[in-house]
Amino acid sequence: MLGNPTRRSVLIGAAAAGATLAMPGILRAQERSLKVGVYGGYFKESFDTNVFPAFTQATGITVESIAEPTGEAWLVQLEQAARAGVAPADVSMVSQVAMRKGLSTDLWAPLDLASIERAGDILPPFLVRYPDERVAGVGAVAWYINLVTNTEAYPQAPESWAAFWDPANAGKLGLLALVSNSFLLEVTASTYFGGTQVLDTEEGILKVMDKLAELKPNVQLWYRDEAQFEQALKSGEIPMGQYYHDVTGLAASKGSPVRSTFPKEGGISDSGCWAVTKASAKLDVAHEFINYMTQPATQALLARKVGTAPVIARPLLDLTDAEFAAVSSSAAPIVPRYDLYVSKADWLNQKWTELIVG
Repeated sequence: MLGNPTRRSVLIGAAAAGATLAMPGILRAQERSLKVGVYGGYFKESFDTNVFPAFTQATGITVESIAEPTGEAWLVQLEQAARAGVAPADVSMVSQVAMRKGLSTDLWAPLDLASIERAGDILPPFLVRYPDERVAGVGAVAWYINLVTNTEAYPQAPESWAAFWDPANAGKLGLLALVSNSFLLEVTASTYFGGTQVLDTEEGILKVMDKLAELKPNVQLWYRDEAQFEQALKSGEIPMGQYYHDVTGLAASKGSPVRSTFPKEGGISDSGCWAVTKASAKLDVAHEFINYMTQPATQALLARKVGTAPVIARPLLDLTDAEFAAVSSSAAPIVPRYDLYVSKADWLNQKWTELIVG
């Protein structure tokens, strides 16, 4: 990591003042560090190369990045560690569903928005609160799942998610296999039921599932392996489906005949939050980190170097039209009903298997 002149000058000054002053200075320097949990692989590499060094240069706080697993495995680790009074990371990027499950065990340390300079700029879907309005998570990054097509099979881009139900697309779709990561309930509700409010009741959810079941003849692959579908999309073997906007755009930029479309009903906006467990002893430093990560310049850096969508409004960013379009959209998104995947997880999984993928 990059050094910090202020910190060095503190240590030099303390040393010059004598050993009795040097020790507190060293301790203060050691405290200016942070363990940060982010998803592993390319994602972590991008943070390590482009984001964390810039944070250290700006603040003098060194970062040790921790590769965390996706899904809820990290939540389990954090909860187990917290019970022992240990924090595997001081601040972590946490999925929306895991955030809400952590609320139920009071896992997250409340965050002080007064310590986050641009807190007012964070779009409402990216703040997670306890029932008493304490802030548990602040938006880190977002990403979109869109309607994707092979441009050779579909010279004209579809305009609506309704294309999934078109009989002309029999056997041509690749869709995410899980109810909790495909967000196809929300897509169906937004396309045919006027919005996701229909999902407020089990009766409404079953109506939506009945409509979703109508597209089953069009599905060639319910996928868990993203690479499998991406390859089939590129080759035209499975020429339509749902996939990540940024990854599809990257493939297109390298010459693959693929496109990502924001349908008129909106793309699916998913995201992760920065959160701190109550076991962390570095809440103050974590606030400095979150403050830095929510600055417009940092959100633009993340878009350019990590490929994520910003969690603040477009007018605040210096991204070009092309840079913004590569990761996001100004149109209103479909926001997942994360609450359902906590409160009705078992029931949803059972009905999903019975009615959709079974």
